[in-house]
Amino acid sequence: MNQIVIIPILLPLASAVAMLLFSRSVTIQRIISLSSSCLLLAAAGWLLAAVISGGMLSLQAGGWAAPFGITLAADLLSAVMVAASALIGFATVIYSFAVIDPERERFFYHPLLQLLLMGINGAFLTGDVFNLYVWFEVMLISSFVLLVLGGTPVQLEGAIKYVTINLLSSSVFLAAAGILYGIAGTLNMADLARIAPRIEQKELLSVVSVLFMITFGVKAAVFPLFFWLPASYHTPPVPVSAIFAGLLTKVGVYALIRFFTTVFPHESIFINDVLLVASALTMLTGVLGAVAQYDVRKLLSFHIVSQIGYMIFGLALHSPLALAGALFYIVHNIIAKTNLFYISGIVERISGTWDLKRAGGVYARYPFISMLFLVPALGLAGIPPLSGFWAKFVIIRAGFEAGEYAVTGIALFVSLLTLFSMMKIWNEAFWKERPHQQEYEGINRYVSMGIAGKAMLLSPVVMLGLLTILFGIFFEPVFRIAESASLQLLDPLLYSTAVLGRKE
Repeated sequence: MNQIVIIPILLPLASAVAMLLFSRSVTIQRIISLSSSCLLLAAAGWLLAAVISGGMLSLQAGGWAAPFGITLAADLLSAVMVAASALIGFATVIYSFAVIDPERERFFYHPLLQLLLMGINGAFLTGDVFNLYVWFEVMLISSFVLLVLGGTPVQLEGAIKYVTINLLSSSVFLAAAGILYGIAGTLNMADLARIAPRIEQKELLSVVSVLFMITFGVKAAVFPLFFWLPASYHTPPVPVSAIFAGLLTKVGVYALIRFFTTVFPHESIFINDVLLVASALTMLTGVLGAVAQYDVRKLLSFHIVSQIGYMIFGLALHSPLALAGALFYIVHNIIAKTNLFYISGIVERISGTWDLKRAGGVYARYPFISMLFLVPALGLAGIPPLSGFWAKFVIIRAGFEAGEYAVTGIALFVSLLTLFSMMKIWNEAFWKERPHQQEYEGINRYVSMGIAGKAMLLSPVVMLGLLTILFGIFFEPVFRIAESASLQLLDPLLYSTAVLGRKE
């Protein structure tokens, strides 16, 4: 059963290699990409079911016993994140068939997308600090090429900012990993959880933990390290922006949760104080940036930052309820945020513009699409009975229970501003009449799409919208999984025992 841990990594790798062998046939690449995404979704579901029923799984690559070999490990947190990654990968592949132009497809869009999924899944499943760095680099390379694919000036400008700050954070990551190996003699996470409390150089270990916090803070776009995200995520095609928005920052959040619950739980008091302040400022600056925007993709990009603040708030509180809320919030946000980017692409096809001031009239012509927008938009704002309401409710309740009234008050205020900015999109793009109609005659590219194209465009939106509704209606069984994952995280001995096979 442990062998299934490696499947979410091998599947996208094998499909990417297979697509490169058929580089001249976009049709075959599409077939392979879709088949691989379907299989990955099934494998991720299998992995999640196996972990729920049988506990944590670990695999020692090459037969080398931990901590000497390459460890892959899947607890509930990892399995849930891999399942979310597979879901978004599947939806993005379908959406891409309707949106990505043939030129980008010829230049290996589909293999790059699969390599990105491989890097994301590898980061979720690795049990080794250095290999986490390797998977981050796989993600960086794939995401950078996807970001510049097409070569427009706006893309190149955004990509320069994106790759520069991420390369700097990777350098900090590598330095921190080197120092950690020097003082601990291991980079295996399970081994570190066992050894770290006994390390005598406590001050140096604290410095290393701060370096990791900075590294993952950049990846997660935490205040004040978020400025690269709104400058780059609005530049590539919609499917690329959507998968970046849904998954890439969540890898950084995952790493923060993993390190400061499993690897450095003894450093949590100081780190949590820092993260508490950072979470409040992340929520506030992100939503204020969103409120000021009229470019719909820039608005949604700032909201990525704002929503990350809630997840970091849950980690900073460090209670079982708060961590469970943070995990549920991550899954909710992955689905809702990706969906909003999908819908923004549909609105742009209808209106011919990203500028909300120049858009309008979508509801009068396409009420069904308008309703599809309201589901993730109201979910993001925390309106019941959608999943976002429960995600915010749990975190805010945990904040009140912990006595953090100031940050909890900011979280409530940010939620109101989130609703305001979502209604701003609704009023400008959907509700109001389309301005200067004569200037935009013939630019409605949605009308010209055939039935198959519209189906590929709308089916991922409908699927993710239904999940937002279902996770809200059937909140309790989903939350039980998040609650079990939080209890696992707060007991690092469970992780160490599952990987090392002993209770030292």
